[in-house]
Amino acid sequence: MGERTYPLRMVAWELTRSCNLACVHCRASAANGPHEGELSTGECRKIIDEIVSFSTPTVILTGGEPLMRPDLFDIVEYGEKKGLRMVIAVNGTLVDEDTALRLKDAGIRRVSLSVDGRDGQSHDSFRGVAGSFDAVTNAAGILLKTGLPFQINTTVTALNVNELDDIYSLARSIGAVAWHVFLLVPVGRGKELKGKELSAGDYEEVLHHLRRIETKNELEIKVTCAPHYYRIVAEDGGTPQSAGCLAGKSFMFISHRGQAQPCGYLEIDCGDVRRDGVKKVWEESEIYRDLRDLSSYRGKCGGCRYIRICGGCRARAYEATGDYREAEPLCSYGARNG
Repeated sequence: MGERTYPLRMVAWELTRSCNLACVHCRASAANGPHEGELSTGECRKIIDEIVSFSTPTVILTGGEPLMRPDLFDIVEYGEKKGLRMVIAVNGTLVDEDTALRLKDAGIRRVSLSVDGRDGQSHDSFRGVAGSFDAVTNAAGILLKTGLPFQINTTVTALNVNELDDIYSLARSIGAVAWHVFLLVPVGRGKELKGKELSAGDYEEVLHHLRRIETKNELEIKVTCAPHYYRIVAEDGGTPQSAGCLAGKSFMFISHRGQAQPCGYLEIDCGDVRRDGVKKVWEESEIYRDLRDLSSYRGKCGGCRYIRICGGCRARAYEATGDYREAEPLCSYGARNG
């Protein structure tokens, strides 16, 4: 039998580190630029050419704030014409009707907006900028009017865990097509939230609660950076829609300087796509190979019956222990089941 292949199905591409906000949980510690070494328009086109030479992933354009790149619409249009599904994550503050129409016309299929609190007071304190809640809800209204589908992303911490039901209701009421919930990985500026993560037991409760919401079938729900959610789905008799942590298996992160990582939160250099090309990095990175080898996982993750549908968050393991193959620190399953 030949070696198992790992199709590249999703690329998160940090087009820029520049941003007009200063969110307390920001993975990239993004701030106003310019930032040295960002990929040029020509280099971005070359990366798209390399991607489509061997795969057809969804490409998530992120940052920073990607709308701060003057060539953004050119990059979107180029990727769309090459057959890629182009989506974008923005903070909402720069979205007006003209921008929304330009995104739609260029080929963006979906926009993600972040809401981390149920109201202006809660969200704005999390985002670090007064008025950002009003900006994001205003952007949602513009996107709805434009006919450009949008999802709401929420990062769960001890600061907002008691607001999740209200945020879910808000996402539905403003016309979102999906709610994606992220469990905090304290990297970048998010390290300032260290201690604001939930305990493993509390996370378990939150994940069970999210499962109850999902089974209402009112809105597409995806839980991210919490692969143990798929163990909960399986225990509940459902069919997991994902094979746990996708980092390095079907998911690649590309930084604003062309550095490949397993995901945006696992800040390990897996290769330089600017120098070596996307295909070579994806197929030959030793770190990606490690992540694909489940037999190399350590601690309770290595011996867990759910390793294939969960595998634990490799970024959180790395942040906690310095070893991306160690056990997921925010999972209570091993303690509960011996």
